Amino acid sequence: MQAAEQLIGFSQSTLWSGFIVFLRVGAVMAVLPAFGEQSVPVRVKLGVTVAFTFIVAPAALTTFEVPDQMLTGLPIFVTTEVIAGLAIGLSVRLFVLALQITGTIAAQSTSLSQIFGGAGVDPQPAMGYILVVAGLALAVMTGLHVRAAELIVLSYDIMPAGEFPDARMLSVWGVQRVAHAFALAFTLAAPFFIASLIYNVALGVINRAMPQLMVAFVGAPAITAGGLILLMLSAPVLLKLWVESMNAFMANPVGV
Repeated sequence: MQAAEQLIGFSQSTLWSGFIVFLRVGAVMAVLPAFGEQSVPVRVKLGVTVAFTFIVAPAALTTFEVPDQMLTGLPIFVTTEVIAGLAIGLSVRLFVLALQITGTIAAQSTSLSQIFGGAGVDPQPAMGYILVVAGLALAVMTGLHVRAAELIVLSYDIMPAGEFPDARMLSVWGVQRVAHAFALAFTLAAPFFIASLIYNVALGVINRAMPQLMVAFVGAPAITAGGLILLMLSAPVLLKLWVESMNAFMANPVGV
């Protein structure tokens, strides 16, 4: 009976510890790229969350201790772990938003913003949808699941379990991540923006030199074809830069 009581106590402590880890992992998986997409069934998300919990738990359990009165401290753990998980997941999710912004800028620059606008779950131009799908596939192929597990384990050193993160530091870090996402999006869309600027300036010069030429009939097909050709040529380079930037962030989320 004494051995059974010790075993029951150990089992309860282990289950509570696993539940605490599950809270943070579940919040991360709800918004993590590829695993947290709206098109992924809820049962698949739950299975992935449980699998990641088993992977993260052995390393995470060494960073905190379950209090003796777990039921009284449960609301604090639920709040802190969900906040930490959402902060981590949304910071990675911003890279997907950067790809969507890139596609929107590129589509607006090349007059392709209205083609297949509702092809995805989130209404977006075709270029943005192509870049997002290709980027997610590339991220998963290059080990997104491994880096996600490493990031969650590392997060316990940055945001300890059961402790509220510093609001000021969290807000500053979040603003930096949003600014970086917009800067990355504009950098990736720069080829389309520059090509569109040069094209429209050249078209204006041609229109001034030949007023009788219907530039609209000549220019629209040319900019559409040019945008598709530029997408074909630049997409491999853009996606490589994007996945390298995301991997660098996941390896050092608090770095400059």
